[in-house]
Amino acid sequence: MNRIILIGPPGVGKGTMSSLLESRLGLVPLSSGVIFRKEIEAETDLGRLAKRYIDHGELVPNGVTIEMMAKRLRENNVRRRGFVLDGFPRTVRQAEALTEMLDDESLHLDETVSLEAPEELIVHRLAGRLGCTKCGEIYHSRNKPPKREGLCDKCNSHLFVRSDDQPETIRERLRIFHEETQPVIDYYDSKGLLRRVNASDGPERTYAGIVIGLQQPVGEVIPSLDASSEGTS
Repeated sequence: MNRIILIGPPGVGKGTMSSLLESRLGLVPLSSGVIFRKEIEAETDLGRLAKRYIDHGELVPNGVTIEMMAKRLRENNVRRRGFVLDGFPRTVRQAEALTEMLDDESLHLDETVSLEAPEELIVHRLAGRLGCTKCGEIYHSRNKPPKREGLCDKCNSHLFVRSDDQPETIRERLRIFHEETQPVIDYYDSKGLLRRVNASDGPERTYAGIVIGLQQPVGEVIPSLDASSEGTS
């Protein structure tokens, strides 16, 4: 059983790695985006509060995001199976809160994986990305197309292309990501929990780098295993 955080820019493959870690290691994927959608669809108090901010184009405050995640981390299957976090924590305050949550539950974090890839490769990946409107599954028009055009393989819901998945917009999103996320990376690096994994290769190679990394000392980039492959999301 492992407890892992995946950090990386949009398009680097966090969603794909979460799915593989779930199917092969049994870890529970905890995506902040999916959790937001489920809380909003269920019309919980937290979901209604988050929706008010989202509807006004504002970021959901740390306190609401932290409480949503704390609710999931307390669930028995998450405690029993371990988890892989995607999209949380996004700020140092959230990282500190996660440390407090795990301490309260007498749990520990195994490592934080920073997935890294060149900007141009990420732009290429995102330009063909498709997302499920319901479950959040990610596809790619060339590298990971759905079995039926426009429909999710998992839940049969419609797929969509994000309006901000345009090259110049993507580059601006990457700039903001690096600016906002560097303090979180520094936070986990200072705790000896940060591992850098080269995510330039295809999903299988990136996954292998993560798994190999779990058995090696933290502190170095896990190198590419095969430069001929290409990622999906």
